[in-house]
Amino acid sequence: MVEGTNGAAAVESPVFLIFGKSGWIGGLLGEILKTQGAKFEYATARLEDKAQIKADIERVKPTHVLNAAGITGRPNVDWCETHKVETIRANVIGCLLLADITRELGIHMTYFGTGCIFHYDEAFPMGSGKGFKESDKPNFTGSYYSHTKAIVENLLQEYDNVLVLRVRMPIVPDLLYPRNFITKIIKYDKVVDIPNSMTVLTELLPYSVEMAKRKLVGIMNFTNPGTVSHNEVLQLYKDHVDPEFTWSNFSIEEQAKVIVAPRSNNLLDTARIESEFPEILGIKESLIKYVFAPAGLQKETVLPAVKEMRGR
Repeated sequence: MVEGTNGAAAVESPVFLIFGKSGWIGGLLGEILKTQGAKFEYATARLEDKAQIKADIERVKPTHVLNAAGITGRPNVDWCETHKVETIRANVIGCLLLADITRELGIHMTYFGTGCIFHYDEAFPMGSGKGFKESDKPNFTGSYYSHTKAIVENLLQEYDNVLVLRVRMPIVPDLLYPRNFITKIIKYDKVVDIPNSMTVLTELLPYSVEMAKRKLVGIMNFTNPGTVSHNEVLQLYKDHVDPEFTWSNFSIEEQAKVIVAPRSNNLLDTARIESEFPEILGIKESLIKYVFAPAGLQKETVLPAVKEMRGR
């Protein structure tokens, strides 16, 4: 805090340090901050290296750290089932080390976690409209990825400088981007059809920057309100981009035969994020505004590119 010319205290401009430069969300955060004219730099340290982390912080002198680093696996979370030590090192040890250092130095940290640590059950039935709250304990550890994320979220709650954002099935407008949830299911011949909470990054990531500036802490379900099913997403693609698009469904039991680890399906309660950002769009409205309406306006280029990607 510095004194202004009129004697009033002037708020120091935030400085952001982003971990996860080579990652999807880390890259998008940099684009957002650049557009906003904010001061930021990417970290060069590996999360497991305490000395390098401290050197990055000393170099940048951030007021806020955005941690979008970690391992999700390539091409998907099944990778983590056979690389457990690497997953622990990045998703648990590295994350806790960064949280510990930032707390020691009085720096706010935002951690981009996952909401894939819950699944529908008798207490939270699919279609009931009852969502998992920030205070609910994870009930899904079917994949090793989710197992490590649930562990680190539980431990991070003890850090009073950390905001944990539960991201789910992240979506961007680029229908060719391989990690985009929509891109994934467009490529499949068969999909399950289950309503889920999802995160439209185009809308929500700017909120995360504002949350950091507000120094919010604790856990935040970082999804658009409501749910959307696989079939509903594909129908939106068909309506806006490719009227000849077809797909078929299979059951969770059939899906289990072609994947290594089970997948999470859930509805997250969004009362907290709605209280901070009342303007947030419901998931279907957000999908149309940020993804499918723009794609429809560019279908002459989007459609051939998607067909080439799909190979059919």
